[in-house]
Amino acid sequence: MKSIELSRRELMIATGGFAIMSLEWPSLSLSQEPDPLGKDLIFRTTDPRNAEPELAKLVQSWITPVKHFYVRSHAPNPDIDVNQYALTVEGCVRSPLTLTLSDLGRLPRHSVTATLTCAGNRRAEFNQEGKVGGVQWESGAIGNARWSGIALADVLKQAGVLEHAKHVWFEGLDKIQRKDEVIPFGGSIPIEKAMVPGDLPGALLADQMNGQPLTPDHGFPLRTVVPGYIGARSVKWLGKIVVSDKPSPNHYLATAYKIVKQTGAIDWAESGPIYRYPINGAIATPDSNATIPAGQLDVSGYVLPTGRLGTKVQRIQISTDQGATWKAAQTFGQTSEFCWQLWRGRVNVTPQTKALYLRASDTSGGFMPARVPWNAKGYLQNSWYRLPIRVS
Repeated sequence: MKSIELSRRELMIATGGFAIMSLEWPSLSLSQEPDPLGKDLIFRTTDPRNAEPELAKLVQSWITPVKHFYVRSHAPNPDIDVNQYALTVEGCVRSPLTLTLSDLGRLPRHSVTATLTCAGNRRAEFNQEGKVGGVQWESGAIGNARWSGIALADVLKQAGVLEHAKHVWFEGLDKIQRKDEVIPFGGSIPIEKAMVPGDLPGALLADQMNGQPLTPDHGFPLRTVVPGYIGARSVKWLGKIVVSDKPSPNHYLATAYKIVKQTGAIDWAESGPIYRYPINGAIATPDSNATIPAGQLDVSGYVLPTGRLGTKVQRIQISTDQGATWKAAQTFGQTSEFCWQLWRGRVNVTPQTKALYLRASDTSGGFMPARVPWNAKGYLQNSWYRLPIRVS
């Protein structure tokens, strides 16, 4: 296909309004330099780009600004020419599809507010028990955004899913070097999740984040967003969808993102992929590096309830005495399924107070336990959150 240059107006006509007219699109090619997010994020790695915000900044608003939204990548951002971009849909379908942005723009648009969180959020805490590899996240690998795009179910209905289909694979356009091969990041979700209808889609093919086109770090021009599932299932830079009778063979579903004690072949084979995230939370303020005067102390943070439809936070509690006694915190801001809940509270601290503890439970029966068993990949750390403090 011959590459062409389009003006913004021509692009809007060509894409059938896929992007809102009043918005300014990024450059038509992703060969541009990455967004200048360094000043607002703490980079755990720079190649590929993996970064999280300071917690105090993270909980300043229920909707996370893009500049404070964590970045998780397994390879450098891919170089994509949006003029030649096309999404393919194949596998167990009656009519394989090749969809341009213009084609996608003819389908109904949907929006959903949903929290994304990395399965490795709070991974660094596991190192106190045994060394774990991977990006050494603290508790900022999480963010809540308003996503807009096309319902995955609408695309699959257009392709005509065959009766024996059980899973939907996603493949990104990134290129990850693994030993002697280069692979895309990928994964899959059960067909039942993919086909959820209505205003809260089971999965969205998103082109916008907080009312603006996706940035390169967040998957421009198109990504999946799967509410309630770990961030690894929301594949960025989406290039291919495959409908299948089995889960994706991609490394990041077939092997990675599983809970294992050892990393031998039998351990991977015996463990299933992680889909839904469990309840989790963190104390965002005060700053653990500050010296705090004795007396009443204001604290705040977030809790993300279990990623099950209809689940809400039920109880949030803070302890100043290692869990001997607990005091209830109050929620504030908006409450919505598949979204985090911001909270705040006030506790009394003395020079004997060495740490603050957070625990929470939700309406689906999820709770933050006192301890989570160690696992080799450092996934799903959701034990009581501990914030060391110094009180004068």
